[in-house]
Amino acid sequence: MLWRRTTHLKSCGVLEMNDPVDIIIRPVVTEKTTSLVEHGKYVFEVHSAATKQAVAEAVGALFHVEVARVNVMNVSGKPRRFGKFTGFRPSKRKAIVTLVKGHTIDIYPGA
Repeated sequence: MLWRRTTHLKSCGVLEMNDPVDIIIRPVVTEKTTSLVEHGKYVFEVHSAATKQAVAEAVGALFHVEVARVNVMNVSGKPRRFGKFTGFRPSKRKAIVTLVKGHTIDIYPGA
């Protein structure tokens, strides 16, 4: 599966998220999120304007699974310095998706 980071803007400046790939940016694979897979929970970085319902529909359409619940959170960008210049890493929105018992997602295809 290709993960692409896209933001389509209409001429009026409103985001257009008709495609599920526009909602889900990438899976978050860390030690903590890998341990959540045992409980049927998967973590994705999602578009900043995505709602819980939109995330649930996108995961269901992309992976052909049934979603039980979705929790979303906004993660603020961390302050960073490069010499005398200061700035911030970009902010993100994460979604923890809980699947119905018996459904799984293969995060590592071909592994």
